[in-house]
Amino acid sequence: MPDPDLDNAAYVRRVHDKGLSFDLSTMSRRRMLAVLGGAGAAIAVGGLTGGAASAATLEEVESETAGPYPADGSNGPPDVRTLDGIVRRDIRSSFGTASGTASGVPLEFSLTVVDLSGSPVAGAAIYAWHCDRNGNYSLYSTGISHQNYLRGIQVTDATGTVTFTSIFPACYSGRWPHIHYEVYSSLANATSGDGPIVKTSQIAIPEAAADLVYATDGYSQSVSNLSQVSLATDNVFGDDSAARELATVAGDVTAGFKATLTVAVDPSGTEESGGAAPSGGTPPAGGAAPSGAPPTATATPAATATASPSATASATTKKKRHWWWPFSW
Repeated sequence: MPDPDLDNAAYVRRVHDKGLSFDLSTMSRRRMLAVLGGAGAAIAVGGLTGGAASAATLEEVESETAGPYPADGSNGPPDVRTLDGIVRRDIRSSFGTASGTASGVPLEFSLTVVDLSGSPVAGAAIYAWHCDRNGNYSLYSTGISHQNYLRGIQVTDATGTVTFTSIFPACYSGRWPHIHYEVYSSLANATSGDGPIVKTSQIAIPEAAADLVYATDGYSQSVSNLSQVSLATDNVFGDDSAARELATVAGDVTAGFKATLTVAVDPSGTEESGGAAPSGGTPPAGGAAPSGAPPTATATPAATATASPSATASATTKKKRHWWWPFSW
């Protein structure tokens, strides 16, 4: 039976500890550079953060955990990607047979996908999701397991860009404020329930914008949570303080904020596995229990996205996404 006293943050903490050996086996290139004292760091900062693409070969954005709440079918039902209505720009309200709207400070976030040469990847599909202003996830967390808001899919335009209308996510215990996303080579792959996934990663929210939002009504818990974590100590972004994942954000709490981020992916490379959560733990009351083992970013032949002919890099194994654990037992 689900434990009614176990909240979202507690559950997340329960399911992510896999031990040192697992962490070492899934160590990303940026984490290895940190362990080596920064050797070769100049090579590792070739990613983009909302700026113009470079003509040189770009560093691919890191693969990150999908967490225990992706609702992409990888850890059991539900698979929200297959539902009518999931393809939408405005993700603030639930769709289909669900009803309800997430409250919070308005946020419009745009993700631009380019290949490793900097050319836009048009026709790719982005599935994005994030928590509400209380730090809870629709379809899983106590009280909102019947909602499916703050989840949606968009197709990249000619510039490689998708834009979602949403609310500013909370900072929940143990994590820096963030937005999850998965990149697919086509809308058909994103909505079929079969994938494959080209990239799973996260967007980090800048502290200055978060401070402004969290001072408003409804975000009070985020103030103390944010004070206990930093980009440098976050167990997802801490390897390099989200050098390739930190969005550029502008706006105010009245009119809302706009976040932008440009990320490089390899459309011709190998594909990543889904976002299954580790077994164990109890979901929030009324939520669906994730099951199965954490992913190891297994590779299968790529289905190339519509992209510039310059996207001709040879297939290489994706970085394994790592699972975070903010506290010791």
